[in-house]
Amino acid sequence: MKLLQRIQKTDEEISARLVLPDQNAIAHKLAALIGHTCDSWYWLIGLLLIWRFTHGTVRKTAILWGLALALLAVIVLGIKFLLRRPRPEGDWGNIYRATDPHSFPSGHAARAMTIAILSLQFGNPIVFILLLIWSALVGLSRVALRLHYFSDILVGWLLGGLSGWIALRFLPAVVEKLPEIFPFIA
Repeated sequence: MKLLQRIQKTDEEISARLVLPDQNAIAHKLAALIGHTCDSWYWLIGLLLIWRFTHGTVRKTAILWGLALALLAVIVLGIKFLLRRPRPEGDWGNIYRATDPHSFPSGHAARAMTIAILSLQFGNPIVFILLLIWSALVGLSRVALRLHYFSDILVGWLLGGLSGWIALRFLPAVVEKLPEIFPFIA
């Protein structure tokens, strides 16, 4: 038990160093903006619009990304409700605290990393690097605003990376078969 307590203490110390001072309103607003760019409902709405108004490869890509992010959400929420680690104390982010009081792992960090990994399918390393940087900023903003501990972010990034890799490896075959099962998807 001592090892687990030391790990938790180190995690809390690292997290405390990454928290933004309350008096820095501009930094708080910037961190909030960055964090919100990975809110699940924005991505869901965006992918649904892409699916609805496009065809061919773009539509299949939206389906692939939607499936990947939906499966990731199930895994993250399953872990959260299994472990039930409370979020750090804080005043900001009441919507997150009310709708999802559990902090481990970070769904935002996992989603951002999955999106970065999924972008590899486009074959553009600049897009991938930019999304990796964005993923790092999303994760760090969650700690800076006291919504997560650093370990929540780290595990979220690891889950997201694995999820993105699995999605790129296995979901394209599923996406190809979906119109046979659900004709309205095509």
